[in-house]
Amino acid sequence: MRYKIAMVAVAVAAMVAAVVVTTSPTQAEDKVEVDSAIGKYEPVAGISGNISSVGSDTCNNLMTLWAEGFRKHYPNVNFAVEGKGSSTAPPALIDGTSDIGPMSRKMKDKEINKFEEKYGYKPSYIVIAIDALAVFIHKDNPVESLSLPQVDAIFSENRKGGHPEDITKWGQVGLDGDWENLGITLYGRNSVSGTYGYFKEHALFKGDYKKTVKEQPGSAAVVQSVSVDRSAIGYSGIGYKTAGVRAVPLSKETGGEAFEATAANCYSGKYPLARFLHIYFNRAPGKNVSPVIREFFKFIHSKEGQEVVLKDGFVPLSQKLIDKYTDTYEDK
Repeated sequence: MRYKIAMVAVAVAAMVAAVVVTTSPTQAEDKVEVDSAIGKYEPVAGISGNISSVGSDTCNNLMTLWAEGFRKHYPNVNFAVEGKGSSTAPPALIDGTSDIGPMSRKMKDKEINKFEEKYGYKPSYIVIAIDALAVFIHKDNPVESLSLPQVDAIFSENRKGGHPEDITKWGQVGLDGDWENLGITLYGRNSVSGTYGYFKEHALFKGDYKKTVKEQPGSAAVVQSVSVDRSAIGYSGIGYKTAGVRAVPLSKETGGEAFEATAANCYSGKYPLARFLHIYFNRAPGKNVSPVIREFFKFIHSKEGQEVVLKDGFVPLSQKLIDKYTDTYEDK
């Protein structure tokens, strides 16, 4: 069983590597920059209106920064951004109460089916950035690295990753002295969060969270809780990292090489919890999206938009990857 689970984890990581490693932006050895092939945003005339966004908390800062940048070009565009979790995006799109739905995971089949039942076609989406889902510990915690089976044994009651024992104390992952008998305090997201779902699937091997996980309403709250709790461990997108926490290097399996949550390791597929961030939207077959939505997506996929990604602590896309999604919003 453990061998089978390990092979599944390797297969998932290989798929990420296959997508990411062939689409990475230009990067120096120790510095990541926005792909030089990505062009500047070119404003057009006559853009105004409203954009309502309901969805991912992980994407909330990005959406706010993009909205600010976009309004510099189009001051007559108004934004309403609500980020309570990826699971809030599909119902808002289905009900027509939002124009776009940022999600830190892909829509589930049942969510797509509900959308299709109402509209007769599937929702469209674009990829907007790459995120390293980080496991955070207090800045003073000396743990050097963790394996995904260890992370699973810390957070999950099932231990489907195959670790031989439940992990409840820091001494069980190699710490001694004052840390050895210190109990581990768990912080995580609530169930409407795409980060909650992604972590459950990829770090807990689809197992169940322990009931002792203290669920937080947002990524910033998770990181804040870990920063003031010496015994704590939590997870969120790398863009929410602060000076009070440290992202633990992770290995795919016990005894394997651990990698930090860096852009380079996301591009190469070495970091095991790299993921794409998305925006879903409603586009009927043969129809164009509204001009304001079209231009907003073009702005996100521009040099200016991807510089926002880098500034906010996430990982920018490449032009090659952007090219895969432009047809979803360009005029027919």
